[in-house]
Amino acid sequence: MVTRESINKEAVSNLYRNYVLAMLTLVYVFNFVDRQLLVILQESIKKELNLSDTQLGMLSGFTFAIFYVTLGIPIARLADKTNRRNIVAASLAIWSLMTASSGLVRNFTQLLLARIGVGVGEAGGSPPAHAMLSDYFPPEKRATALSIYSTGIYFGILMGFLMGGYLNQQLGWRTAFFVIGIPGIIFSLLFYALVKEPRRGATDANPALVIESPSLRDVLTRLYSTKTFVYLALATGLHVFCLYGVNNWAPSFLSRLHGMKNSEIGALLGPIFGIGGAVGSYAGGLLTDYFGKVDKRWYLKLPAYAIIISIPCVTGALFLQNTTYALICLGLTASLQSLYLGPSIAVSHSLVPSSMRSLTSAILFFVLNLVGLGFGPLVVGMISDWLTPTLGTEALRWAMSIVIVISFGSTTLFLMAAKKLPADLQSIR
Repeated sequence: MVTRESINKEAVSNLYRNYVLAMLTLVYVFNFVDRQLLVILQESIKKELNLSDTQLGMLSGFTFAIFYVTLGIPIARLADKTNRRNIVAASLAIWSLMTASSGLVRNFTQLLLARIGVGVGEAGGSPPAHAMLSDYFPPEKRATALSIYSTGIYFGILMGFLMGGYLNQQLGWRTAFFVIGIPGIIFSLLFYALVKEPRRGATDANPALVIESPSLRDVLTRLYSTKTFVYLALATGLHVFCLYGVNNWAPSFLSRLHGMKNSEIGALLGPIFGIGGAVGSYAGGLLTDYFGKVDKRWYLKLPAYAIIISIPCVTGALFLQNTTYALICLGLTASLQSLYLGPSIAVSHSLVPSSMRSLTSAILFFVLNLVGLGFGPLVVGMISDWLTPTLGTEALRWAMSIVIVISFGSTTLFLMAAKKLPADLQSIR
């Protein structure tokens, strides 16, 4: 729906579209600060609430993901019909409030409900933001714009680990939830007041592709019949399984197997995952937009090659006994594993008209987060609990090593998607 606040293609200056990109990226920073805060605090929470690794995996992965992905589709459906700016602002306020409320919990069940609330709020964050950016930036600049937006993940991890580790050490994990959650509520009001809703399809080369309010069945049918999307969704799901299987357990891994303190872990992992991931994410968009001018398959081949290179890096991170070398390998892993997201979203949006983009992002994120975020931390936690009676603290190392095997599957699927991409792009023109 186009309101009086909507702005058309001609009226959008480069300065304003970059301003909107910056605001949406800040929203995504808040998203991942709140999402990953639990990860840096989980060892302290585990001790106070007497939790198992399986329960920690449920809190940081499966329980959050199941509500996040389930509600993401109806909220994205709403976003394809109504004002996306309003949905992003409301979602930010909800997940920030639920993050702050996590500091009040007294047992596992209460913390579980608070994490469900965070998942419900964050379900409305990314799909509408993706669609807004695709209406602000033309196809040849979309992967770069979406990759810059995706750096919010890594700056969020940077802030969450640094602030969470420090606050936990100085004031306790409950105060950390309060301090991190409240600013997001304030920023949601600023976002609502200062960002405008773009016109749908404003940057599309073919305005005829703008279709009013397609049904969920129409979108699912279209995506299922597009082999590129099917392979891409499965590839990202397996890749994110590996990403969260490493990232969500890295603080516990360094604490148990390298004897590091919580504040040290936050101070080191924050820059390693934050800066390393942001550099990789930005490079992914920049490189794929550059090489994609000649061959569109590079949008998916580049992430595949990056995953292949990351396999020896993650192996070193898990099995090198020297802490410094292990941290260097973690940084390289973070950079290489982060190349995929911007190009993946850009390709998904190139396969559908503008009126389907929020829902397409939600369906991609449904698969990506259900398989990756839902099962990555949970499966690692379950394997760790299963191996602990025989391996002790070494159990977590071997549980995390499952990502090495899964990485080969995601690489294969990215390459299969790249092979199908030219024909699928041709079919929609």
